Amino acid sequence: MYDILKNHIEKIISLTDSEFEFVASLFTPKVYKKGQFIFHEGEYLTKNFFVCKGLLKLVYNDSDAREHIVSFAMEDWWETDFEAFYTQKKTTMSLICLEDTDVLFITYDDYKHLCNALPKIEHFFLEKAYFGFIAAQKRILSALTLNTAERYRQLIERYPNLIQRVPKSQLAAYLGVSRETLSRISI
Repeated sequence: MYDILKNHIEKIISLTDSEFEFVASLFTPKVYKKGQFIFHEGEYLTKNFFVCKGLLKLVYNDSDAREHIVSFAMEDWWETDFEAFYTQKKTTMSLICLEDTDVLFITYDDYKHLCNALPKIEHFFLEKAYFGFIAAQKRILSALTLNTAERYRQLIERYPNLIQRVPKSQLAAYLGVSRETLSRISI
C-alpha cells in the first residue's frame, strides 16, 4: 500500500527515500469490508483516508432520512468529511465501503506535524485541494446548468471506471434523481 501512496505523491512532488520513510511512518493501513462504515455521521473525525484499493461513498442523510451521495472515492483518491477533519468538529456525513477497501489514513495531528516538518508535502496537499475544489465547482455547475441526461453523460465521460462499479441506484442518488429516471435516460 505504501508504494501506491509514494507513486501518488510523486505525481506532484519528488521525495527522497528518507523523506518518504518519514511520510509513511505517519500513515496507518486499514482494511474494510464491503458495506462497512469507515465513520458515521455525528462522530468526531481525526482521519483523512487515501484509497489504495476499493470504492467508497460519502453520504449525507437529510431530515427525511433520504441518502444523498456527496462523492465516490476509488483508488488513488482521498476522502473524508473535510469540514469535520479540518475543524475537528463532529461529522455531518458518513463514509461507507461499496467494495472491500484498503486505505492508508493519517490523523489530523500527524497531518499537521507532517506539513510542518516537510513543507513540500504541504504543497502536495494544497495541489490535491485545488483539484478537489475544481471538481466540486464542476459538479455544482453541472447541477445548475445541465439536465439529468447531460449530467449522466458527463459522469460517464469523467469517470468511466466508476460506472462499471457502482449500481444504478447509487449513481441516481449521486445525480439527485430516482433510479427510474436514470433508467429512462441511460445511454
